[in-house]
Amino acid sequence: MNDATAVITCFNYGRYLREAVDSALREEAKVVVVDDGSTDPETPEVLAGLSDDIVLVRKENVGVCRARNAGLKIVETPYAVVLDADDRLAPGALAAMRVPLEADPKLGFAYGPMRFFGDWKGILAFPPYDPYKLLYRHTVGLTALMRTDVVADTGGFDPSFEHFEDWELWVNALAHGWRGRQVEAVTLEYRKHGGSKVRSDRPAYRDVLRRMQAKHAGLYRRRDELARESDLGAVGRFVYRYWWGLRPMPARLEQRLHALYWRA
Repeated sequence: MNDATAVITCFNYGRYLREAVDSALREEAKVVVVDDGSTDPETPEVLAGLSDDIVLVRKENVGVCRARNAGLKIVETPYAVVLDADDRLAPGALAAMRVPLEADPKLGFAYGPMRFFGDWKGILAFPPYDPYKLLYRHTVGLTALMRTDVVADTGGFDPSFEHFEDWELWVNALAHGWRGRQVEAVTLEYRKHGGSKVRSDRPAYRDVLRRMQAKHAGLYRRRDELARESDLGAVGRFVYRYWWGLRPMPARLEQRLHALYWRA
């Protein structure tokens, strides 16, 4: 339909980039590739081989948030989706996520489960969208189909958040009145390998939550209002808020348990 643009950021991931680009083209999306100052010998060769209908933006290693924003800034379609160069859009992803957005103009974005491949196997199903839960837990993945109006309202990704920057974006969207919707179809194929960002993000969880509460203090003061949209009762909200606020399990132990589960 060409009403969506995939913004694919790449830093030294030329060996994977073609798969990411092909997955977006298969979904009939326009493609913007942002090279974030790659320094390896392979990536420039892959970039040089991209077709002329793919927009290439070159940056001098400004970091993933600024790289994504640079790509989002030139999107001209009503919808955009952000994709890392080592991942892939699942078949039918954009069509599935487009359905709720077209049905409800008040929705800002749609997302679905992701399938691990590489070192891990299996499907991670995110919970249905719940604005109260989103305040305390990262319940929406990076690769959601969003209206470009959401980007305009929020300013995109905040570069001061080096970890869980996508979580902060969805909280920021909520602060601007945008809600999301979960779809059942798998929308992202996530390549789990040694360099995956998910490994470095978890230890920063509590610090990110504290910083988000400070940045979006007005939104967090509205938590009782948002609770009316949640399926959690009073006790459930109390437990949820303090469990995920503290997240008491050590990051290394949690990562080992996840590795055992997904590798099995």
